[in-house]
Amino acid sequence: MSEPPATDERAVRIVCEAFDPEGEIAAFRAAHAHAGAIASFTGCVRGGETEALALEHYADLTHRTIAGFVHEARARFDLMGVCIIHRVGRMAPGEAIVLVACASAHRKDALAAVDCLMDRLKTDAPFWKREETGEERRWIEPRAEDVAAARRWNDPASEDGRS
Repeated sequence: MSEPPATDERAVRIVCEAFDPEGEIAAFRAAHAHAGAIASFTGCVRGGETEALALEHYADLTHRTIAGFVHEARARFDLMGVCIIHRVGRMAPGEAIVLVACASAHRKDALAAVDCLMDRLKTDAPFWKREETGEERRWIEPRAEDVAAARRWNDPASEDGRS
């Protein structure tokens, strides 16, 4: 994969501290007030038995890889803006892990781009996830359904990833 343009690099932020998804979405909306549609997804650490989720990564590799996903999404969908914020480090249940927001003239491209980017992040981003429950620590691999969901975007002729 070639180097993504600087605009795609700026669309990606990897953070070590908690972030405010609602505030980030409000800022993204304000920056893209001319857009007809803004779609977003916020992923949070699940509760239940999970006491914490820890994500590890190699900063440069992770940033370049995710910027590449943004570059591919911009080529595939009619987007006016993209924002991806991904947390690393140790997180407690309820804390935001990831925010993906896309702005477009119309909802179809914004919604499909968020869906596509999340599928890529779940399966292809170079993060190592460890779940902590009581005394147990286990590494988490992408689930089969996540891999299948990401595969649907492999057909470049398919506008929304569906055949």
